[in-house]
Amino acid sequence: MQRAVYKIFIDRLQEPRKFIQVLLGPRQVGKTTLAYQAEKDLDVLTHYVTADTATLEDLAWLETEWNHARHMLKNGGLFFIDEVQKIPNWSSLVKKLWDEDTRQKCQFKVVLLGSSPWLMQKGLSESLTGRFEIIPVTHWSFEEMQNSFGFDLDQYLYFGGYPGPAELANRDDITRWQNYINDALIETTISRDILLMTQVNKPALLRRLFQLGCSYSGQILSYQKMMGQLSDAGNTTTLAHYLDLLEGAGVLCGIPKYANQKARARGSSPKLQVFNTALLNAQSGKAFHEAKADKEYWGRLTESAVGAYLLNSIRGTQIELFYWREGNYEVDFVLKKGEDLIAIEVKSGTNLGSVSGLGAFKKAFNPKKLLIVGNNHGFSLETFLQAPLSQLFE
Repeated sequence: MQRAVYKIFIDRLQEPRKFIQVLLGPRQVGKTTLAYQAEKDLDVLTHYVTADTATLEDLAWLETEWNHARHMLKNGGLFFIDEVQKIPNWSSLVKKLWDEDTRQKCQFKVVLLGSSPWLMQKGLSESLTGRFEIIPVTHWSFEEMQNSFGFDLDQYLYFGGYPGPAELANRDDITRWQNYINDALIETTISRDILLMTQVNKPALLRRLFQLGCSYSGQILSYQKMMGQLSDAGNTTTLAHYLDLLEGAGVLCGIPKYANQKARARGSSPKLQVFNTALLNAQSGKAFHEAKADKEYWGRLTESAVGAYLLNSIRGTQIELFYWREGNYEVDFVLKKGEDLIAIEVKSGTNLGSVSGLGAFKKAFNPKKLLIVGNNHGFSLETFLQAPLSQLFE
């Protein structure tokens, strides 16, 4: 299986050495696999190292490995550094070594891999301005899971886009699948990619916020209501910061409200949204058949799947994602590209119900398109989840 992002990656590696290439995305989405595929297909010498160990590697280790790459790859090749953000002050050293190689006209190319996008981007912006390109590696789409593992639409809505435990999903081993998601993905992401790497004064609160966000994925929840749901919740600033950390790890975010003024959008109540519906279902405790039988739950799951698809699809683009609500009127998702707006309403049931929110949004903002997504209305869910986002603006 070669993901769509692989062509972008391999094309850049075949260009003359100019920029550090950065594969950036959450855990278990295939960044290391992309590196191995490139090594095989390009048939060049490579040196692969990882800083993802129980204890943090240090700068001396990084410089030693870089010097080894210089000797090993003096006639050209690829130097992969995985989880580089786990090395304190890594970006300043990488800048120094990269600039030395540039002056010496070294030919080997450098690829950085990171599963903590927030920390990676912080280091890149601090020291490596003008020296890198980011290639976002997102959660797997419905089309990718269908082509690689034979998932149908209902399986994708429930099991989401993680390739690692897909075999467990196909065997309908729900308990084992849920344990894998909770232990190998959620716990590892929170403990190693956030708590180990970032100052978090209330780690228990961050964990509870993640659980709350999964429970309320697809729903608008004010920070005040979040504080009412969480004991020892601190203040709204703390919750907003922790939500930013979870977004940086690629697991949960708060989609802002669309408003003409950015200050109003930033101050709005967030719409909680998981990046992968597997996170929601592993936390719910509901088995596959139980989730499908619960129409209200399945409806929220459908909307979360659309939200997750939109979140992952806008990575690396100039498209922004919002929701909109004014009084009794609401639009599930709003896409913004330049001055163009697309309003999207998700309908999972057989009855269309009210779409008055779309009408009110059209009157207020004159969007480029109004879309209804649902198997019995407008775009079918299966078609929408496989449509390139850029086509919506054509």
